[in-house]
Amino acid sequence: MMHRFIDTHCHFDFPPFTGDEAQSIKRAAAAGVKAIVVPATEAAHFDRVLELARHHEALYAALGLHPIVIEHHTDDHVDRLDALLQTAEKKLVAIGEIGLDLYREAPHFERQQTILDVQLRLAKRHDLPVILHSRRTHDKLAMHLKRIDLPRKGVVHGFSGSLQQAQRFIDLGYKIGVGGTITYPRASKTRDVMAQLPLTSLLLETDAPDMPLNGFQGQPNRPEQAARVFATLCELRDEPEEVIANALLENTRSVFGITL
Repeated sequence: MMHRFIDTHCHFDFPPFTGDEAQSIKRAAAAGVKAIVVPATEAAHFDRVLELARHHEALYAALGLHPIVIEHHTDDHVDRLDALLQTAEKKLVAIGEIGLDLYREAPHFERQQTILDVQLRLAKRHDLPVILHSRRTHDKLAMHLKRIDLPRKGVVHGFSGSLQQAQRFIDLGYKIGVGGTITYPRASKTRDVMAQLPLTSLLLETDAPDMPLNGFQGQPNRPEQAARVFATLCELRDEPEEVIANALLENTRSVFGITL
């Protein structure tokens, strides 16, 4: 029996999906991936992400200002985000991708934190969950989330921190995104964390076209690979496949309100 999945994090508005959306959705569906959440990274992409969600039943939109392109974001972009959130489009399910990043040179970290807090407050005002990016910033991000306590919480995506850091996010009410990192045998820390976390705290994701799985290095990642991430997760955990698949769907429904 084929399980049904939701890829909770796929940048479907980028190549190789651009211009090949219908076929890419079909390919994903053939692997059991029946719905895909598409997070925007900057204001210039808001319209195209919304259009994708409007035109394709399987796609859902998230709008946000990503820390990796912090120098692109202006206060006008925040106002534009606020205005779009006020339209309350039913396919708009989250604010994201937002967060903090200390990986890049010249991170403009003060500005990152300002933009994050503004977007967390928008999430609070509009009663939406958030899709969170965090690289080398888990403890700092947790402080922001504790201070600005959201009603709807959200997910820390592509998590590769420690069990203790993951547990802190879970204690704050957040889910943890499980992606292709766990398919690499050398990623033993992340594999151990995903094996030990409560099943109720996990969401399935690909981060396509980024984060290719083990054995697919150098190729664009794709949403149908969520099925392979799931298969690896099942190898790492003790619960039966069916139980894990159902829990992932229920966890996704609880965060984003998406049902299959």
